[in-house]
Amino acid sequence: MAESRTPEQVVARAARATDLADLDAGVSDCFACPRLVEWREEVARTRRASFRDQEYWGRPVPGFGASDARIAILGLAPAAHGGNRTGRIFTGDRSGDVLFAALHRAGLANQPTSVAADDGLALRDIRIFSAVRCAPPDNKPTPQERDTCAPWLHREVSLIRPTLRVVVALGAFAWAAWWPVLRQVYGLRPPSPRPAFGHGAHWSGTAAPDLLGSYHVSQQNTFTGRLTPKMLDDVFDQAKQLAEVD
Repeated sequence: MAESRTPEQVVARAARATDLADLDAGVSDCFACPRLVEWREEVARTRRASFRDQEYWGRPVPGFGASDARIAILGLAPAAHGGNRTGRIFTGDRSGDVLFAALHRAGLANQPTSVAADDGLALRDIRIFSAVRCAPPDNKPTPQERDTCAPWLHREVSLIRPTLRVVVALGAFAWAAWWPVLRQVYGLRPPSPRPAFGHGAHWSGTAAPDLLGSYHVSQQNTFTGRLTPKMLDDVFDQAKQLAEVD
């Protein structure tokens, strides 16, 4: 499998992905952003004390979930000691604890926890992916890193396009990352001005999935009460209604 080490190679590799498994393999072999590569590998070498006996994934983190998803969840990037450790998005950290508990309450996940890639978690009608596939320092990718990674997102959406009806953007970064998808995948001009992000924000297009906004499931939001379980449940209830998922 050829590695992607330049933005041009990312574009080419993403474009030729024939299915989600092929795309996931390409994502996992990406080295196009030197700062992110250095950080993800440094975290994997040094490890957090509580995980010192575990081998970290230390690579870009592919999407996860149903290939015929009607609902997609778009996040910012993997967590340094979550997805970057376990190899599965939102797995092994407190943000994932909140997210998967909500999906389980909504009947979209078979269990309320996600601790490891082999823990038996299965999603129904849902696929989860992030705008940036590597864990970034301070959870802040640069605009260049976001743009370099975008072809992976665009191809992933194109592969699930036949069934996709609703996208839930976790946070303002993910909300902003969605608009280029309209042009690249759906051939649509993004709205101008862009709709403002907010919890419960809703944009509906005529030939593209509905977009819902939710505050990110970060500890900063959940520990302070800015995002409550009820608020998250309301978003997923609306997503299910829009996507016509029972």
